[in-house]
Amino acid sequence: MIRIENIQAAFAAISRQMTENRGYLIQLDAQNGDGDLGISMDTGFKAVHDYLQNPDETDLGRLFLKASKVLNESSPSSLGTILSFALMGIAKALKGKETAQTDEMVAAMDAGVKLIMEKAGAKPGEKTILDALCPAINALQTSAVQDTKSRFQDAAAAAAQGSESTRQMRSVHGRAAYYGDKSIGILDGGSVVGRLIFEGIALSL
Repeated sequence: MIRIENIQAAFAAISRQMTENRGYLIQLDAQNGDGDLGISMDTGFKAVHDYLQNPDETDLGRLFLKASKVLNESSPSSLGTILSFALMGIAKALKGKETAQTDEMVAAMDAGVKLIMEKAGAKPGEKTILDALCPAINALQTSAVQDTKSRFQDAAAAAAQGSESTRQMRSVHGRAAYYGDKSIGILDGGSVVGRLIFEGIALSL
């Protein structure tokens, strides 16, 4: 059973991951972006973590909706906006619930990723965060293990593998797309953010 305290712990762990990898994300983004990825992810997830310390909602749907607004306002980057879409999708799926079964949370996360694809007009294989998020969600949906921690560990491993696969992809979105074939061989920073999110969740359990 997933409760608000589990969500608080997850975002605390995700925030730590972003802080610890801030410099690495800046370095990755500077290769074919504007170099602000580490700053925006660190700032954005810290703001969500701070909000969740004293949440004013018990409804998980409203909680995630407010977290979406906090992330979007505090993370001034395209990826911050994209991740706020994910939280909006989760919010809609969990509306009216004060607790959720693991499978309900997985379904909500899947809804969040689908909203990213809808809003951003993107899909896996295009060298984005989706190349980490989609394999992770698929791992959660197909995992043969039952306990939540093991399922999210499998998801984190799938996200890491998906992120690594972006080295062989050509960028088609955002500033990185201007580099065309020169983007091949470079690890996508957004996909690393996706990996760090699932690693944080797994660590929090």
